[in-house]
Parts: sequence; C-alpha cells; structure tokens
Amino acid sequence: MAKIKPFRGIRPPREIVTEVASRPYDVLNSDEARAEAEGNPRSLYHIIKPEIDFPEGTDEHDPRVYDKAVENFTRFRREGWLVQDQEECYYIYAQTMEGRTQYGIVIAAAVEDYMNARIKKHELTRKDKEEDRMKHVRVNNANVEPVFFAFPDNPALDAIIRKVTAGPAEYDFTAPDGFGHHFWVISDRELVDRITEEFAKIPSMYIADGHHRTAAAALVGHEKACMNAGHTGREEYNYFLAVAFPSSHLRIIDYNRVVRDLNGLSADGFLEKLERDFIVEDKGAEVYQPAALHNFSLYLAGRWYSLTAREGRYDDNDPIGVLDVTISSDLILRDLLGIEDLRTSKRIDFVGGIRGLEELKRRVDSGEMAAALALYPVSMKQLMDIADTGNIMPPKTTWFEPKLRSGLVIHSLED
Repeated sequence: MAKIKPFRGIRPPREIVTEVASRPYDVLNSDEARAEAEGNPRSLYHIIKPEIDFPEGTDEHDPRVYDKAVENFTRFRREGWLVQDQEECYYIYAQTMEGRTQYGIVIAAAVEDYMNARIKKHELTRKDKEEDRMKHVRVNNANVEPVFFAFPDNPALDAIIRKVTAGPAEYDFTAPDGFGHHFWVISDRELVDRITEEFAKIPSMYIADGHHRTAAAALVGHEKACMNAGHTGREEYNYFLAVAFPSSHLRIIDYNRVVRDLNGLSADGFLEKLERDFIVEDKGAEVYQPAALHNFSLYLAGRWYSLTAREGRYDDNDPIGVLDVTISSDLILRDLLGIEDLRTSKRIDFVGGIRGLEELKRRVDSGEMAAALALYPVSMKQLMDIADTGNIMPPKTTWFEPKLRSGLVIHSLED
C-alpha cells in the first residue's frame, strides 16, 4: 500500500512565484536556461542549473557548480524568496493545456516504496544521470524538483480535489509557454489525514515522468538511512517530493523518430521493403496523423505515407511486443535501417509530439534527416500494465505534457 506523508513545503511568496518558477532542469540546455534567467536573480535556474552563474562553457558537473547550487538555495531562503510552511501540508497542483486541466496531489512519497517496487517504473535509467541528480539532492539536502507519478483513480481523493479546488488558489498563473499552473495548500488536519488514509489503500503508484530524479531521490534517502546509526524510519529523508495524478487525468502524447539516412536504400527501395510488413498508402503532401494503434505515419521525400502493420507481425498478448514503438523499432529501424540501439545510435533522433508533425517535416525538408516516423501514443493503461508485469518500455516511448513547473514547492530532507 502507498505510504505517503504531508511535509513543510519550502515555496515562494505568491507575489513572486512567476519569477521563481521554472521549467524542469532536463528540458533545456545551459544556454537556454541562461537566456530565460537573464535579468532575474530569483529564477530557480540559479539552483537547478547553477552553471548559468559561471562563464559559458563551464561543465555543469564541475564541483563548483554543485557548490553554487547550495549557495544560491541558501541565498533564496535568506532573501525570503523561498519560505518554509510552518506546518505539514499536502498541496494540489493543477495544470491546464489547451483547455484541459489535470489535478495532482503533492506528496512526500516513501523511499521504501521505491526500493520495494510499490512505486513502479517503466523505463531504464542511466547511472551517470542518476549520480548527477543524487549530488544535487545531497548538497542541498532537499528535493528541489518534484517527480511525476500516476495512481489508479480513487473516488475519495477525487472528492477531496474537487472540494479544495473549489476555493481560491494560492498560485494561479500562465507560464510563457501558454500552460496554466494552479496551486492550493491543504493544511486542514482532517483533510490531510484523509489523504494519507486513502493513499494507504492504493496498492501501487507509477512513475509517469522523471525516472532519474525518482531514482536519485530514493537512493539518497536510502543512503542517509544506511549512514545514520540512530535511524528510526521517521526521519524526513525517508521521503521524497512527488506530484501524483489520478491516471484518468493524464494523457500521453506521441514521441516520434527522425532518421539521418536510409541505410543505403533509395526512397523507392525503402518503400518497397516496407511492403513486406506493412500496408503502405501514399497520403500525398498533406500532413498525415497516425489514426490508431499499429498505424504509423512516414514522411519521406516530400510525401506522407500511412503504414499499417500487417497481422501476424506483432503479438497482442505480449505487453512489450504489442507496443507500436516495439513494432517500429524491430521491423523498420532495426531490420531495414540497421539501427540496433536507440539509446546510443547517432543516426536517429527523437521529437516530442508537443512540437507537432510539422517539426518532423521541417527536419526532413531541411536535409538534416532522411525520413520521419510518427507513432500513435501509448495509453496510460498500457504503461501501467507494463509496469505491473515488471517489464520495461523501449527507449523514448512516452512523452507527458505539460511538464511540472519547478519551484512551486520544495521538500527539505531535514527534520
């Protein structure tokens, strides 16, 4: 059962929240963060991407950069740009995109739930990325950025969300990307206790986005427990910061592929070889969106094509084999184009569906890429089924949007 607790959040005063809040550290590079933070000493980028306070070209993994994160975090608190709540609370964090709003509950999730696989993952992580975030958590003694969880729908928690969000929000703003962010504080002890009790009835939570941050936060908590001779299990480091959304609120969008070459094939030769495993239909110059599972969109030589996997080329009873990312990786990228490892190959790149299929067309038309492949998005049910069976999705399968805004609330590991 899911073990969570309320916590004393560290967060910005309402009047400066838009100055503090930022995009997550891993969705932009150092130059982009430097540009977004220009002229704004209160931007959270000074804590989560502190290399922006050094000359351009400074290695973001330089020990001085981690030290700067601590210095800036301390300064933010000293200046009153980040203030800790006096009592333990839960929070509601809602996001609005294209007129649709999803509501999450901000919690302190248990390290032991991650270590015991009650918090389930669907992606592999890289040790170098884990270690980077572990260093950031260690030096700040805090989870500065939240991770993104899903949980099976729960009517009682839905009722609490409706009750709380009927009142005025603590924060309510639209970010520069056009997405709305809304935030409520839950300090009522009865509601706090009910939230804790309802989560205790939920058998598992699922990592939707942020596998590296989740692993890093949990591993630092576990590390602290092992190093503390007087460990009791009640210390704050036994928990880490997460925003948990009912699964029905979430929508996974497509995560598409662009390839640099056709492995020596001509465009016509490539299309001819595709006919073995797919029904290929020429859709002309107008953008073609995949219509259903096992239907793909190919952009090649100025034209769009529909590719529908032929029966018998996939196994509907295999939770991994049935995924369109597996079908395309095996039958197209591996068998025809010779791209074996999606994680390391320099011949392939990935484009989040938030950028639209026009971005695929642009990259091919520019000559940078030879072809683009658009996939029908994975469903939340598929994600949860895969996690429940202990399987791992292929690389670059899911894209969640909008991303969580960082800086709305921080979890300290100090008691």
